[in-house]
Amino acid sequence: MSPNLRRLLPSGLVLVTIVLACAAAPLLPLQDPLRMEVAGRLALPSAAHWLGQDEFGRDVLARLLWGGRVSLAVSFTATTIACAVGVALGLVGGYFRGASELITVRLVDIVLCFPPLLLALLVVTLLGPGAQTLVLVLSVLFIPGFARVTFGEVLTARTLDYVEASRALGARPVRVMARTVLPNVAGPILVQYSLTLAAALLLESGLSFLGLGVVPPEPSWGLM
Repeated sequence: MSPNLRRLLPSGLVLVTIVLACAAAPLLPLQDPLRMEVAGRLALPSAAHWLGQDEFGRDVLARLLWGGRVSLAVSFTATTIACAVGVALGLVGGYFRGASELITVRLVDIVLCFPPLLLALLVVTLLGPGAQTLVLVLSVLFIPGFARVTFGEVLTARTLDYVEASRALGARPVRVMARTVLPNVAGPILVQYSLTLAAALLLESGLSFLGLGVVPPEPSWGLM
């Protein structure tokens, strides 16, 4: 194992443990995250409540794990949608250029003119808070990033020999983009996916903290 990988291993294990614990929350013997115990408000950790209770007497550990399910689900869903749409637009714009570039990549660049948080606040205020609204807002916000990364990589890949060979063999443009170009530009897209996932999680938490995300009493990391 390389030294760099060895240094990343502890933090990677912690991250995987958190994600798996949130995913397995329905299977774990946890308290009801919505059940209130007024007599136990702000109680210290105990055998029944490992991380104590909040200001309404709800179990903090249960709310952390169930809230993580909501926050991670919104972030993963929004990032995946943005990745699929943005990569498709970047592929078409970078491969065909011309009018296709204007309709795809340059059109989504309009979203970059607006500050992400302000645009998210506007849309959530108009459509109302909720997980579905958050997924829509975050998807729209992150589509341009995927489109631009894919567009730049496709501009380089489309002129390489293996792409020209695929065209010479009579492959249709859709097949060339899906089977030849996309696999060779997947590396930067995966990096962009990981960065976008973290940004989506932070933005979702921020909007929930401001009361424009997940609706109480449902738990969420931002609400907590």
